[in-house]
Amino acid sequence: MRRLKKRLRPRLLGAYALAGVLLWSARPDVVSMLIGLCVIAVGEGLRLWATGYLHKTESLTVAGPYAHLRHPLYLGTLLIGTGLAIMAKTPLGFFVWAIFVVGYFAYYMPYKNRIEGARLEELFGDDFRRYAAAVPRLVPRLYPYVPLGGYKQEAAHWRGVRFDDNNETGVALSVLVGVAAVFVRWLLL
Repeated sequence: MRRLKKRLRPRLLGAYALAGVLLWSARPDVVSMLIGLCVIAVGEGLRLWATGYLHKTESLTVAGPYAHLRHPLYLGTLLIGTGLAIMAKTPLGFFVWAIFVVGYFAYYMPYKNRIEGARLEELFGDDFRRYAAAVPRLVPRLYPYVPLGGYKQEAAHWRGVRFDDNNETGVALSVLVGVAAVFVRWLLL
């Protein structure tokens, strides 16, 4: 119930209204739907993979996709947004997507990096500093990072229970609703 209330906050009403306008202006076709779905699948797949490893403040997560990039959830979100923009195939959608990307890299990403980086550095000290120096933020490195002393047994495995613990169920459902809405729009054109 708490998660539903979080998604129904008044400050999100503008985002929902914008989503409605974007959906109304959408002009998807078979090609845009297929390409967009592929990009969304990669983004959501990356998010699913990442949340199965994420321990938040329990331990420094450096396994799975985190061994290749520090922010797989953010990259997954960027891919999902890009895929939805491609699916919708509307000038307004691409304009909003461009604003989103600029805002994401100009404000949100630096802000989150500063806040999360400081928190992780405080919690995990040199382990985090070594990890941050070796692993890029959004562009995956080819070879996985291996921490000094290797992985802790628990941290090295994907666990489905973490998916819900990290609130990914709501994100996955939101993505599914967005894809379904664009699909219905395509059927109605």
